[in-house]
Amino acid sequence: MNATPLIDPELEKGYNIRLLHNDFEGLITSWEARSKSFRESVDCSLDLPYGDGEKDKLDIFRCGHLNAPLFVFVHGGYWQRGDKSIYSYVAESFVNAGIDVALIGYQLCPEASITNIVDNIRQALIWLWHNAKSQAISQNRINFSGHSAGGHITAMLLATDWQTFDYSLPTDIIKAAIPLSGLYQLDPIRKTTIGGALRLDDKESHALSPQFLRPHTNTPILVALGGGETDAFHWQTNEFVKKWQHYQPQIEYFAEPDADHMGLVERLANSDSEIFKKIHSFLR
Repeated sequence: MNATPLIDPELEKGYNIRLLHNDFEGLITSWEARSKSFRESVDCSLDLPYGDGEKDKLDIFRCGHLNAPLFVFVHGGYWQRGDKSIYSYVAESFVNAGIDVALIGYQLCPEASITNIVDNIRQALIWLWHNAKSQAISQNRINFSGHSAGGHITAMLLATDWQTFDYSLPTDIIKAAIPLSGLYQLDPIRKTTIGGALRLDDKESHALSPQFLRPHTNTPILVALGGGETDAFHWQTNEFVKKWQHYQPQIEYFAEPDADHMGLVERLANSDSEIFKKIHSFLR
């Protein structure tokens, strides 16, 4: 394992988004309240186990329409913070628009490695595919998205050869992918205070950076972020799109006007926002 690099102050400002919010904890508390209220008012199945870990569970929110698109969402938190329950409120705008939603939880660093997390999210998607009928969701309309660390995981799933996990799986198990504010190169994170709990060495950092991988599918990809995000996140997204457009002709870039990193998540829950309308039209 390599020694922990010195903290780069510019990278710290670019990636430590907590520094940009005067009341970050208050924001999360408000999301928790909105999410609790929504869970009490919707047809949902909560804490369905897809793996053995304490947090290896998922929630399904149903719109009540047959063969509706399924929007699968993975939360951020730099692989080390957060919980799916905080983000239930994001599902409301989608459910109201006739879209089923699944929110995936996962074990966090440092107890789990990022390699473990990616593998577990793969298992969650496989579980959804195999259990679609019993859960009254569509097996053939699975769309995958995630924010920040979840955006990274989304890209990693696009680079996955599903046949190596289960021969019954289609190569296009994901019909459309929407990585949001993703982290596609991990080395810069290692030079911030965020990096300690991730315990990345050179080999794992490179192997887990979608920038240096290629898609294993022709799934259409919408790569989005907030227009008001830091230069570091714009660099991550721009470099990723520039690289993957050589492999994937159906890749599209979108920046939600004026939204910062956390504001982009809030706009997912607003059916009048441009990012919601963009995603809604992109789902298969």
